[in-house]
Amino acid sequence: MARVFKTTGLGLDAESLPYRLFQKAKRLGVWDPRDIDVSQDVEDWRTLTEEQREETLRTVAQFQAGEEAVTLDLLPLIYAIAREGRLEEEMYLTTFLFEEAKHTEFFRLFLNAVGETGDLSVYHTPNYRRIFYEILPEAMNTLLTDATPQAMARASAVYNMYVEGVLAETGYFSFRNGLGKLGKMPGLLRGVQYIATDESRHIGYGTYLLQRLISADPRLLDVVRSVLEELAQLPLNQGLPEREVTPFGVPTSLVQEYAQSRMQQRLAVLARALSLSPQEAERVTEAELGIEETVEG
Repeated sequence: MARVFKTTGLGLDAESLPYRLFQKAKRLGVWDPRDIDVSQDVEDWRTLTEEQREETLRTVAQFQAGEEAVTLDLLPLIYAIAREGRLEEEMYLTTFLFEEAKHTEFFRLFLNAVGETGDLSVYHTPNYRRIFYEILPEAMNTLLTDATPQAMARASAVYNMYVEGVLAETGYFSFRNGLGKLGKMPGLLRGVQYIATDESRHIGYGTYLLQRLISADPRLLDVVRSVLEELAQLPLNQGLPEREVTPFGVPTSLVQEYAQSRMQQRLAVLARALSLSPQEAERVTEAELGIEETVEG
């Protein structure tokens, strides 16, 4: 069968969510990590207590490796989408990968600036390693040989719904309520704002993908729910001393409640797909998926 190119046959679907995300990424995702001024952060780093530096370093070290992991592990999804001929989705996913690479660069530049150039993998707890060293790459690499809806749903649940939609968003919450309220490390916080806006599009795409899959096969909602419940049993603070308040004065219960709320919110949005036809799932809006438009501040 002769190959048919969509762009010269049918054109591009400008109304599709992936194509709209592609436009947003071109407009909002072009920030450069090297343009973020961290000179004040270098000064602030010296004024933090030892416990505050340790807490910040642990969080940044986990973000750093996490961003590297999602950069390395995204390609099988792009390949699977390309094989299905979903051009608009593949176009958006090229910006997705570009942004993950920039996030990796940003945290590395920050660590270099404050003089933390040693081996930070000591902050990778056993559960962190289980998620990022094993579960995430396994779920994504499965798509190279098995791109069934079930495999796709599991991969997106791990990557988009949990790693990005629960862990990363809880990390942003901790930054805002720790360093943010302290009024220190403005460069780090600015970079995190940019990253959070990028990730809002990433999570939105994952939600779109899963709603599309669930609308065609409602049983896949149970697959996603099972994945999230499994991952929720792997807290990243495993092995660390228990405490009621972080070094920044944030109750740990507040952080835990936020993480739980993120997971429940993700499932609630996905459950809407049960009442959608596949055609309706293809036409969801950014507002329905909670996609941010701009960087705050």
